[in-house]
Parts: sequence; structure tokens; C-alpha cells
Amino acid sequence: MKRTILLIILVLLSCTVLPGCGTTVKEVEQATPVSTASADAEDTSEEKHVDRMTEKLETIAVNENLTGQENEIIMVMTINDTKVDVMWENNASVAELKELAADGLTISMSMYGGFEQVGPIGKSITRDDKQTTTSAGDIVLYSGNQLVVFYGSNSWAYTRIGKINLTEKELTNLLSNGDVTITLSME
Repeated sequence: MKRTILLIILVLLSCTVLPGCGTTVKEVEQATPVSTASADAEDTSEEKHVDRMTEKLETIAVNENLTGQENEIIMVMTINDTKVDVMWENNASVAELKELAADGLTISMSMYGGFEQVGPIGKSITRDDKQTTTSAGDIVLYSGNQLVVFYGSNSWAYTRIGKINLTEKELTNLLSNGDVTITLSME
């Protein structure tokens, strides 16, 4: 009996509430007219808001990127006791060299040909050799397992690693007076 009464109440409520749900889209549009001009103005206002938010996000991203660069760990090259400024290439060979440098990598270099110093890095890493004419300051990978630093010029197939930011005269003074030791480390 209680169920029947509850069922009747439910049906009565449904009859009074559901007709409002049967309103068509056309009836709603007729009841609330919208002018095109105000809709366009709202779109423009929303577009301006989105543009302002985009600019703010871009500014934040740029600031975070700059901060990240300041705190970035970089690979440092030291020739004997002289720390040199290097522009490193962005390639797989340099990435692998950085992994080796994380524990400190010391390379005994030997003079070769009167224009370069060559030394084994201790293992083979990824290489992408291309015919190259080097110049003073170029750092290349030879045969996937030897680091070469130039104070003169040569043409051969190498993988570019980086470029030391010194003049040819400074490089000649640093590299042409006998064998050197190069240390790669992360700072």
C-alpha cells in the first residue's frame, strides 16, 4: 500500500516538473533574444582576455626559461690548468660525452700533424661523421672514440662536438707546445 502511494506521488510530481523540460530550442530563442552586436562585443572582449592571458603565460615561460639557463649544469673543458669557454653542439655525441664528464673525464692528448691534439675518450660513443674542414678551436670526435682539438686546420670526416672561444694565436700557445691533458667536467 505504501508503495502505491509513493508511486502516485512520484507520477504527480513528474507531471508537474517534466513539462518545463519539454521546452524546445526555438521557444528559448524566442523568449531570450540576443543581439548580434552584443555577442560580437562579448567575443572581442573574450578574445582580448585570452590574448592577455597568453601574453602573461609567455612572459612566465620566458622568465622560467632564463632562470633555468642560469642554473643549468654545463660541461666545462680544462686544458692543462686553463679553463676554456666552449660552445657545445646539440647532438647525441655531446649528450653522451656529458654523461662521461659527469664523473670527470681526463683525456691524455697527443700532438699530431702540427695542427691538432688527439686523445682517446675511453669508449666509443654515437657518431655522425660528415666531411668537414676544421679551423682553430674546433672540437670534433674522430672514429667515435677520440677527441680532437684543433689549433690549425684539416679536412676529414668528423662529428662536430663544439668550438673553443679563443683566437688562433691563443689556441696555438695553449696547444702547440707538447702534449696536454684535457679534463671534461660538469658544473
